[in-house]
Amino acid sequence: MKARIHVTLKNGVLDPQGKAIEHALSNMGFGGVDEARQGKFIELELSETDKDKAHENVDAMCRKLLANTVIENYSIELE
Repeated sequence: MKARIHVTLKNGVLDPQGKAIEHALSNMGFGGVDEARQGKFIELELSETDKDKAHENVDAMCRKLLANTVIENYSIELE
């Protein structure tokens, strides 16, 4: 089973990398970008075959290591 995890900064948390991307795009002539936010994408190959158990395990991984839940949100997709 494959797990895809998207980690993004919570609203209200400053995102200096996002601002740098926003300014760079503007300087390169790509207008119309009002805001850029950056995050992380993590893909895991799991041996677990039970979808509920896999989601529970990946959620624990996110809370303990993959995301800083104080300032970041995460979402999990399993296939």
